[in-house]
Amino acid sequence: MYVARLLYPVKVLGPGNRVGIWFNGCTHFCKGCSNPELWELQDRYKVSLENVIKLIERITEHHKVDGFTITGGDPFEQAEDLEKLVNYLSTITQDIIIYSGYKFDYLNDKHHSILEKIAVLIDGEYIEEKNENCFMKGSTNQNIIVLNQSYKDMYDNYLINGENEIQNFTTTDGVISVGIHRRGYEQELNDLMNKMGLEETNNG
Repeated sequence: MYVARLLYPVKVLGPGNRVGIWFNGCTHFCKGCSNPELWELQDRYKVSLENVIKLIERITEHHKVDGFTITGGDPFEQAEDLEKLVNYLSTITQDIIIYSGYKFDYLNDKHHSILEKIAVLIDGEYIEEKNENCFMKGSTNQNIIVLNQSYKDMYDNYLINGENEIQNFTTTDGVISVGIHRRGYEQELNDLMNKMGLEETNNG
């Protein structure tokens, strides 16, 4: 499987302290995407499921994990590996959010066995012109779908009261800026960093 990032604690892509998992590989090629560097599969991101599980176990052994958020890239372009990962994560908690450029109807038809084990799907391609700084989603055409009804009240409250924030992680690849970014944010940030003589950042 191809996994570009695994970060903790992610506080801006769902409630609580979450493990964020970024899959590598996407063929949607959305204009203005926050993570275009993750479109093309890269050998350096190839990793076994067993090693991903080991990394997660190290986190859960020492920290409270409230949930998992899986994004990318598009996780469903590695559906077989995604299902194996979700099967494991669901033994810890079913508070799992997945972002995908594919629509719910397609995913429910092709990958129902994955959807039935997660709490929330955020579906649809990112459309830059429809980025209105919506909470938890990049553009207004996308849908936040609560699939596990035991989490409905929690997410209803979270979505009503929440607002977008940005969280920065320093990694060996530089600064990773995580969260739902407003339109033009990446260019603004990179222009500022260039003026300061710093390397450009990646978003998440």
